[in-house]
Amino acid sequence: MSDNGYGIEKIKSILPHRYPFLLVDRVTELKPGEYIKGYKNVSINEPFFQGHFPDEPIMPGVLILEAMAQIGILFAVGTAEEELKDQLMVFAGMDNVKFRRQVVPGDRLDMHLVHLKRKRQIWKMEGKAFVDGQVAAQAILTAAAAPKS
Repeated sequence: MSDNGYGIEKIKSILPHRYPFLLVDRVTELKPGEYIKGYKNVSINEPFFQGHFPDEPIMPGVLILEAMAQIGILFAVGTAEEELKDQLMVFAGMDNVKFRRQVVPGDRLDMHLVHLKRKRQIWKMEGKAFVDGQVAAQAILTAAAAPKS
């Protein structure tokens, strides 16, 4: 793996999420202050497919957004790790959300977030999630740093 990517152990050292809510498998590219790319492999074994929907499994849109938000937190920490070491990054908002195609078992959800702006401890990013090169979802995501309790 290249020096600017993260495997699952590094991701787990940054994100507080754990199964079944850890929705990032790998960061493939990180250019601090500019962009991040990563993915989630979507498996039929995901617990949400038991109810959404058993006969036609579709990844819930809110979980696609959550996966993008987790990538966004990895971007912020990868950009300003020392500054954020005593902070908890949280998803603070989303704007201009659009869902373009379904995400189903067997898909690889590739995510690409680009930094738009930062004001103090508030980060704004433009995110897109792709399956096979087609946009599945897009949104403007906001993350904020809060003191750890």
